[in-house]
Amino acid sequence: MIIRSLFFASYRDMAGADELALELPAGARVADLVGRLRSSGGLSRMPESPVVAVNMDYAPMGTELRDGDEVAFIPPVAGG
Repeated sequence: MIIRSLFFASYRDMAGADELALELPAGARVADLVGRLRSSGGLSRMPESPVVAVNMDYAPMGTELRDGDEVAFIPPVAGG
């Protein structure tokens, strides 16, 4: 199945792109996607459990993904 990953701010800088499409096996979960992303390139600095939204709803790492899902990676925000 193909999963579309969206990156913002510092995650976009790490990835070197606004988005990536990755193929994952059926039954994969958000944690599997994160592990795959962290194993390559600049995204190795991404936290093990980043804040994500699947199809525009916040989701835990155990969320099962489906073909065509969009997973947005939401970087930490500093305020002041």
